[in-house]
Amino acid sequence: MIAPGITLHGTLILGETVLLPDLRLAIAPGRWTVLLGPSGVGKTTLARLVAGLPTGARLEGALHADDGASLAGRVAVMAQDDQLLPWASALANVCIGDRLRGMRPDANRARELLDAVGLGALADRKPGLLSTGQRQRVALARTLYEDRPVVVLDEPFSALDPVTRHAMQDLAARLLAGRTVLMITHDPQEAMRLADAAWLIDSTEGICPLETPDTPAPRPVESPETFAAQAALLRRLTRASALSAGIAA
Repeated sequence: MIAPGITLHGTLILGETVLLPDLRLAIAPGRWTVLLGPSGVGKTTLARLVAGLPTGARLEGALHADDGASLAGRVAVMAQDDQLLPWASALANVCIGDRLRGMRPDANRARELLDAVGLGALADRKPGLLSTGQRQRVALARTLYEDRPVVVLDEPFSALDPVTRHAMQDLAARLLAGRTVLMITHDPQEAMRLADAAWLIDSTEGICPLETPDTPAPRPVESPETFAAQAALLRRLTRASALSAGIAA
């Protein structure tokens, strides 16, 4: 499996409003790229463009993989909403992609992934009987089940308690090693734990690169490098949020 790099450039427009002028985003092959910034600046729109999903905005420019092949069929997506089918069990939801493609699901692999996210005992439960955090972990297992070279994660751990969040971050980092991952998060600690490269998007400066620790991810939360990078990122996010809201920081 070859995980391509992805490049976006141009202008992102919503209706008559320019969200991001002079957009230039490089997503490195086989690495984790993280997008941060205030709500409403276009992070999810960019993620949906990479995933080939419909969006209200349009990109006047280009989006392409560095191997020259189409991204269609090569991207797995985990959206903010878990998007589980309410009438299907957790197990059936994990392998729903195979069913929709007319393929025979690999139930054993689906169960292994549910075990990995700590929900093996709840494989037969329907989403209505699961907590929000449990539903998010089923959605993570479904994304991992797809086994694609490119993975888009939109706030994938936001509903989890801190201990479970760290465990799922580690699991995702291990199982998605070598994949091209684009992740959106609002959590500075999460970004600095997982990012090989990080970009800040805001309404005043557009999109610009952020420094990440010069250590392999996932990084220990207690390491001085992670702490320092997290603090610097939080200060920058605070300034960006203040400017976006039109107040002095």
